Amino acid sequence: MSALPPAVSPPATPAAAPTPPAAPAAPSRNLGLLVAAQSLGGASPPIIISLGGLVGQQLSSDPAAATLPVSLYQLGLALSTLPAAWLMHRCGRRTAYLLGAVMGVLSGLVAAQGIVHSNFLMFCLGTALAGFYGACVQSYRFAATDSVSEPSRQAQAISRVMVGGLIAAIIGPQVVIWTRDTLPMTPFAGSFYSQALLALMALPLLLGLRLPPPPPKAVATGARPLAQIARTPQFVVAAAAGVVSYGLMAFLMTAAPMAMVGCGHSVGEAALGIQWHVLAMFAPSFVTGKLIARYGKRRITALGLVLIGASGLMALAGLELTHFWGSLVLLGLGWNLGFIGATALLTECYRPSERANVQALNDFLVFGTVAVASFGSGQLLHSAGWGAINAGMLPLIALVLVLLVASGRAARSGGSASA
Repeated sequence: MSALPPAVSPPATPAAAPTPPAAPAAPSRNLGLLVAAQSLGGASPPIIISLGGLVGQQLSSDPAAATLPVSLYQLGLALSTLPAAWLMHRCGRRTAYLLGAVMGVLSGLVAAQGIVHSNFLMFCLGTALAGFYGACVQSYRFAATDSVSEPSRQAQAISRVMVGGLIAAIIGPQVVIWTRDTLPMTPFAGSFYSQALLALMALPLLLGLRLPPPPPKAVATGARPLAQIARTPQFVVAAAAGVVSYGLMAFLMTAAPMAMVGCGHSVGEAALGIQWHVLAMFAPSFVTGKLIARYGKRRITALGLVLIGASGLMALAGLELTHFWGSLVLLGLGWNLGFIGATALLTECYRPSERANVQALNDFLVFGTVAVASFGSGQLLHSAGWGAINAGMLPLIALVLVLLVASGRAARSGGSASA
């Protein structure tokens, strides 16, 4: 009996390629959540800045201390950048952001209770605590870069998240208008309760974030010392551009309303000028990332600094309302291009294991400068005058422009990525 022929197996069907995970959806989802969280978290500073001085006048026995709550907010933000970065490095961004939002809730409640109990120190504590939340909110732009894999898209991601600042610039003042008199016996307390509510609303958004985990210890131990990174030309240029862009903007924005009123313009005209300035700060975010992708980080950063310089020249041209308003609009446009460009430049300076520390050092320098500007703008305006302030900023801008040009030439000669 002959053996049966071996069964012939049917030809193997090639295994279907595994369906790739929906990676593109995660970055888009993260960016959407970050924009929404930025819109809510970014509304806190307008509430504090617009009402801090008024509440200070109401609660403080010393008129010179009226602006202390606003200055303490800026100082709290600057001092919180380093511990916030440490927490992000150890526990991840989402954990740090959630703690920041909780601190935002607490700060609003403490500030409101300070008003209710006519306790100036308690109110100052509330605005200072808000600084930690502010430091976390400022870091959302860096979280945007973690959400995209292609370096070429990072500038657009930063720009997209900064659009949330435009929404926040509308939400914050409107909250003040709607809530400042909701508690007639304690004016302005309702606005700070609302500040706490906005931070509470941000919590579920932040819970939905899916960001990369902090680097493993084995990777983190291979990071370069922070002092070594801080001495690199790339970091010096990026940090200098960020410090000058943000520092000059904050300084001039703080001094401008006082200068306008001092020149005979009304408080309403000064407020309208600031409103146009804030719109100019954030409205270009819709296109800034595309401009950086097309023309390069250094060119757009330099253009922003040139616009800030142009705002100073317009301020020096006269003291009419059009000079003030035009100067403030140019200042806002310049800040947008200069600061987003500087943030994009910073992404060239570090490895993934180094990002938290480098970003924290950069923000400490930037917002430390803003805090100093907040404490000193009024005094310098009184002693030197509006014209001297605007003339004095021009050499700083020229210095950073020289650094940008030199670093661009070095990058091209070294075969680096395009500016």
